[in-house]
Amino acid sequence: MSKARRLRWLMNWWPPFLFSGIRVEALAEDFSYARVALHMRWYNRNYVGTHFGGSLFAMTDPFWMLLAINALGRDHVVWDAAGEITFVKPGRDTVRAEFRLPPATLDELRAAAADGGKVLRWFETEVTDSAGEIVARVRKQLYVRRKRRRPGTD
Repeated sequence: MSKARRLRWLMNWWPPFLFSGIRVEALAEDFSYARVALHMRWYNRNYVGTHFGGSLFAMTDPFWMLLAINALGRDHVVWDAAGEITFVKPGRDTVRAEFRLPPATLDELRAAAADGGKVLRWFETEVTDSAGEIVARVRKQLYVRRKRRRPGTD
């Protein structure tokens, strides 16, 4: 089983996703793409019968970091630095979010971090309903840095 396939399987059985109705539907072998769905269930509705905002954020929370850390490789440190969500309209059915990390963005991150300094970069994701309408906009800021070499490890 490939690393991406194993990670997708593990995430779908990870209790915070499993018990929130969150499913990782797709994860590219090269970690350049992911698609996640949040299914409406009786146990993940809020007081007014729409998607709980925490679940909307949770469905998007780890993916920019997971894509970047796996695509950049072991030479880089990647952390979530900040996150924010803007609720646009109530979500009443299955919602989805897609993440695309193109090679050009990876090249930019590698170049910016080449001197060993930290790089802070914002990534945006739209959460859409089954009609394609935007339910929420999520922004995540990643911290990226090239790992420091240890003396004598050439």
